[in-house]
Amino acid sequence: MEHYVGLDVSLKLTSICIVDRTGKVEREGVVASDPEAIATFIKLHAPHVVRIGLETGATSTWLWTELNKIGFPVICIDARHAKAVLKMQINKSDRNDAAGIARIMQCGWYKEVCVKDLDSHATKALLVSRALLVKIKRDIENQIRGLLKNLGLVIGRAKMNMFAARAAQLADDRCELLAAVDPLLKAREAVEQQIVDLDRKVLRLARNNAQVRRFMTAPGIGPVTALCFLATIDDPARFKSRSVAACAGLTTRRYASGEIDWTGRISKCGDKMLRSYLYEAANVLLTRVAKWSALKAWGIRLAKRSGLRKAKVAVARKLAVILHRMWIDGSEFKWSSKDAADQPA
Repeated sequence: MEHYVGLDVSLKLTSICIVDRTGKVEREGVVASDPEAIATFIKLHAPHVVRIGLETGATSTWLWTELNKIGFPVICIDARHAKAVLKMQINKSDRNDAAGIARIMQCGWYKEVCVKDLDSHATKALLVSRALLVKIKRDIENQIRGLLKNLGLVIGRAKMNMFAARAAQLADDRCELLAAVDPLLKAREAVEQQIVDLDRKVLRLARNNAQVRRFMTAPGIGPVTALCFLATIDDPARFKSRSVAACAGLTTRRYASGEIDWTGRISKCGDKMLRSYLYEAANVLLTRVAKWSALKAWGIRLAKRSGLRKAKVAVARKLAVILHRMWIDGSEFKWSSKDAADQPA
């Protein structure tokens, strides 16, 4: 007999429901949110399991990986997709949600979510930690600027180590102000040191990965952006090159129904970090990279026609497509000469 299993996972407990090929509930239970406990329950009560479903969530990567190692046909589905189905139930409970997920598995009406490799998650965790520390450092600097500005003391533009020296110099004549600013400067120094250490680790990862080095041949792409793209996409076969930008929310929204058909702004659905890094790369390409390329020429023409902001978004979207194509082909960025581009076809 075929069995289909639904898992409704919480932090401590997991509700399990087993249904047969007709959708009839065969067995229900609650076990600890541990792969071994879940596997023991399924082996005992669903020896002929065809599909095991669970929603995306905080522990879904860990559970999916461990159950997959055991050999179970586990499938991770989008939580938004599951919610659209489960909200048709009158009563909301973990037990009913597990039964609903089991019936989603039984009828086959689902879209499987690709669970990324643990190495990709580790790389992304490193980048997230770095981004958080950079934000903390920026917030501390803004707080110091605000404290000094209240008394008419303006730090102004201060790069590298000049910020701490300038802030200490301005607050030195006021003991009460120095007592408030000095702890923030020490915290900023400690955070800055941790950022430097993480930057070393990022550079080490970039040097040891051939694909990341190929990504970095593209203009505007540094080690952080290249590693973020690698960790976010994980498997290039998941996407077609023309649709990979949707993963970062860089494609436009569209609504078409009857006589209504409009295209809006970019969706901003997907990985926010990758979207911001690609946008920064596009900004560097258009404003700082001096070397000519067909991509930059296209972006400059678009900026003259539609504005620099829209051009940066468009170039970021095209950068995602180019990086994906480079990954598929195993090639580096192809620079073209301006003279060759100006020649008539």
